Amino acid sequence: MNAVVHTPAVTEAPAWQLGVHELGEAYRAGRLTPVQALQAQLERLAEVQAVVNAMAWVDAEGARRAAEASAARWLRGQPLSALDGVPVTVKDNIPVAGLPCRWGSRLYQDHVPERDESPVARLRAAGAVILGKTAVPEFTLQGYTDSPVTGVTRNPWDPLLTPGGSSGGAVAALAAGVGALALATDGGGSIRRPAGHTGLYGFKPGWDTVPREHGLPEMLPRMEVIGPIARSARDLQLAMGVIGGARAGAWPDAPPPVPPQRIACWRHIAGSPVDPGVLAACDAAAERWRALGHTVDVVDAPLAVQAFNQHAWPVISTTGLARVLRQYPDAAARVGPALAEMLARGQAWRATELCDAQAVVRQLRRAMADVFRAHDLVLSPCSAALPWPAADSHPPRIADQPVDGRGHAVFTAFANATGLPALALPAGRVGHLPVGVQLAGPPGSDAALLALGQSWERAVAAVGTGAVELTPPLWPIWP
Repeated sequence: MNAVVHTPAVTEAPAWQLGVHELGEAYRAGRLTPVQALQAQLERLAEVQAVVNAMAWVDAEGARRAAEASAARWLRGQPLSALDGVPVTVKDNIPVAGLPCRWGSRLYQDHVPERDESPVARLRAAGAVILGKTAVPEFTLQGYTDSPVTGVTRNPWDPLLTPGGSSGGAVAALAAGVGALALATDGGGSIRRPAGHTGLYGFKPGWDTVPREHGLPEMLPRMEVIGPIARSARDLQLAMGVIGGARAGAWPDAPPPVPPQRIACWRHIAGSPVDPGVLAACDAAAERWRALGHTVDVVDAPLAVQAFNQHAWPVISTTGLARVLRQYPDAAARVGPALAEMLARGQAWRATELCDAQAVVRQLRRAMADVFRAHDLVLSPCSAALPWPAADSHPPRIADQPVDGRGHAVFTAFANATGLPALALPAGRVGHLPVGVQLAGPPGSDAALLALGQSWERAVAAVGTGAVELTPPLWPIWP
């Protein structure tokens, strides 16, 4: 497939390749209009949807109306924000007024919310163009993306493989050139792992950094947050300027200066297997941070992280599902087999076992407080595995060792249980596949993490390798 050429707009790259910042510059200079940018996006979508299956619903007419209104504002020199006229996709577990919000399940097949969830409302008020909804696994509880509603979503870097989950549709669309920004959720790594699998930047904010109202029923209480995925760290900053903070506009306009940091590097979780290529990328990232003036110490992760992964996560996630589905007496017969099994497990746990899981979470929070007394940040891989076959729920083996369904996901959920902000950064490639690393910080370090992300991006650009090198091949690598 070749890139679409658009003669009305003269830009350095096709309009569907441009990120948030580049689109704003093009609009401001009059080289491109939001209507032209949207048309380029829709044409690109027509090319790639059959291959990657990233979109669950497309609102072309609504997007056109929003783009036309944005074009009029830019013509008057009165854009509403840095996101005015920017095509944005929204994950299909985030309500958008008037669009189906099916959560990947036949149980929600006919659910059409009347109100936007609050981050979507902020995007609209900022002039963003809502392109549509991105595919998710059923009830967003799996680390790959396949559902009874939309089917299998595939990785633009290799359509035989998964982009991960549960934000698989969000990253597959963005990496294939659909949307300049993706709004997604992260309840156990669902932004960070897929971003790593597709060479993108993804941000999981800390607790209450992105306010949420008018959303779907809570599946993972206090663990799931909404955050952005983008092609650059700078674009994450622009997105947070709209959706972040207790009120619109409360997020800092510019990243704060960040002094040299003490970084703890976790290469394993209690000896868990990690793909050798992923480990090499993490080690290279550690060297890059050292070159930028930070201290990086390779240390063991607290045992409480593994205890949470093994003993608390299975209870919390499945009881959350049972809680959400208790209004459907026939739910087990109407969901897919994997969710039916999870539902049965969630219904079988006793109250004492849920209390035990909550005690493990409290132990994890104490352990992370100790971590941040000795270090400022934690560096790790985003995922222990490279992408695996698209229709498989998980890789059965990592580094030649058998693993369970969460073996690939050991590095991420601790941040959700403790409410910590965490940032996924592109960290090069293993063969033709992207790999990502994660920086996690203490409570309140959201802005500092994004500042460090931009520092990473500038450093990578200066040497001409890594994250910046990942951008052009995304358009795309087809078999």
